[in-house]
This record gives sequence, C-alpha cells and structure tokens, in this order.
Amino acid sequence: MTSPLSTYREGSLHAALKAMYARPGDRVEASIEGFVVDVVRPDELVEVQTGSFASAAAKLRLLARNHRIRLVYPIVLERRLVRVDVDGAILYSRRSPRRGSPVDLFDQLVAFPELLASPNFSLDLVLIREEEIRGPVPPGARFRRPRQWWRLDRRLLEVVDTLRVVEAADLVRLLPPLPDPFTSADVSALAGCPRRLASRAVYCLERSGASGRTGRLGRLVTYRLGAGRGQPAAIVATDGTGPGDQ
Repeated sequence: MTSPLSTYREGSLHAALKAMYARPGDRVEASIEGFVVDVVRPDELVEVQTGSFASAAAKLRLLARNHRIRLVYPIVLERRLVRVDVDGAILYSRRSPRRGSPVDLFDQLVAFPELLASPNFSLDLVLIREEEIRGPVPPGARFRRPRQWWRLDRRLLEVVDTLRVVEAADLVRLLPPLPDPFTSADVSALAGCPRRLASRAVYCLERSGASGRTGRLGRLVTYRLGAGRGQPAAIVATDGTGPGDQ
C-alpha cells in the first residue's frame, strides 16, 4: 500500500493558495494521522485541492472525525492560455473563452456532499484568474485521444473573491432562486449549466441535507429546499459519482 506521504506533489497554483492561507506559526505540509496536510493550525486544518475531490474523499472523511478542517478550492473565472515550446519559449498567449462559476463546485462535491452536515467541515471557494502553461507532450506519454500538448502548470494571477460554505444551506446561495418544488431541469435552465452538472447539484443538495425529495414530475424527481434539514446525511460512494435524477 502506498503511503499518502509519498504521493504528495503540487503545482504553482496549489503552492500560491497554500502560502495565502499559511499564517506565522502554522505548520506547513505536516503529517496528521498519516496524511500530509497543507496547513496545520492549533484549531484547524487547511487542505488545498486544485483537482478532483474524489482523490481526497477518504482523507477528508477521516480527518473530519477528529479535526476541524477547511477545504480550499479555486474556481477559475478567467484563464489565460500560454503555449511554450520544448525550451520554454512562449509560442502564443490567449484568453480562454471558457468562464467558471461557483456552480462548478457541484461537479466535484459529489465525492462527499454529506461532509457539509458535519460541524467540523467547511469550504472556501476562491474565485480566481489564472494562467495555464501548456507544452509539448513528452515522449512515451499516452492519452485516449492524440494531442500535441499537455498542461505543465497553473499560475495564480489574481484572487477576485472568496465564498465561504460552512453548512448545507450555503450551497443554495450558489444557485439562482429556485421554484418550489424544483427539478434538475429547473436548476439547469436557471443556472445556465448542463443537465449533468444540474443533476450533480441537486444530488449534493439532497445528500448534504439542504433539500429533500417531494415526488415526481413526469420522469423527473422533485425537491423542496429545507425538506432534508434535521435528517442525517447518508454516506455516499467515494468514486466521485452520484445518481442524480434523470
């Protein structure tokens, strides 16, 4: 079995966010219960995650049993793409047409939405502008589809804002006002997001206790905000997937 201590690595974005949260006297990259934690304070652990939540699900569940833990996750509002050659010389730089939104959190939160029912767990959504460095694919690298470049690094350009998610009800504030009851189709239409992401959003609301099922409208499950409060959140799969409604 591979130790969590031997698999730690970080890029520029991760390092910048970690430095932003580290205070004088904090321990950085310290071992807690066999896991490397980015920032250890006397009363709180801070973990920065710039990729998939699924890879950190088991770690966060275990640590949240005995420690207050804050997860820091960047939402990229604007990205500049920089392509370099094999020597690092810039070939071109352009702004990506894609724009991020706080709603993007739900794409990752399906890994452990029930943690928001724990008083030990909270989330910081750091809204940022970043620079993504792309370079030639190294010899021997394999991908499902042919490509001529891969991502070398992500660099923080600016922090625009930070949104705190402390409890399940805070997830609702990431979405536009919803009808009562609502479906995943309503979330998709009002938030302007794909149905897959909308299904993940309603799954997270239900599993965290922010909403509950009320019935069906045709093939769609209907939900009501607040209907799930006071009910224990179920432990869900750790593979980063959720059933959602179809």
